Amino acid sequence: MAKKIDDIVKEIKGLLKKKNLIIGTERAVKELKKGALSRIFLTSNVPEKIRADINYYGKLTKTEVINLKYTNEELGEICKKPFPISVLGLLR
Repeated sequence: MAKKIDDIVKEIKGLLKKKNLIIGTERAVKELKKGALSRIFLTSNVPEKIRADINYYGKLTKTEVINLKYTNEELGEICKKPFPISVLGLLR
């Protein structure tokens, strides 16, 4: 594993403060297709169809796909949102 999980959580929290994270599957996939993302984060319980689509477009656009060990509810809490989050995208 390239990074410790705690490092990823710290990184996500820092990126939220910088306002360059996209929250949500539809917006993240849209930006991914445009090649506007440098990384995309997926939760452990993201639906398999979405995971497959993101992996496919990630390979086409050479975007790093990071699979988290957290569920969408846990990622929502990490991001301090009152709703579950399955996908986060980091803008270039």
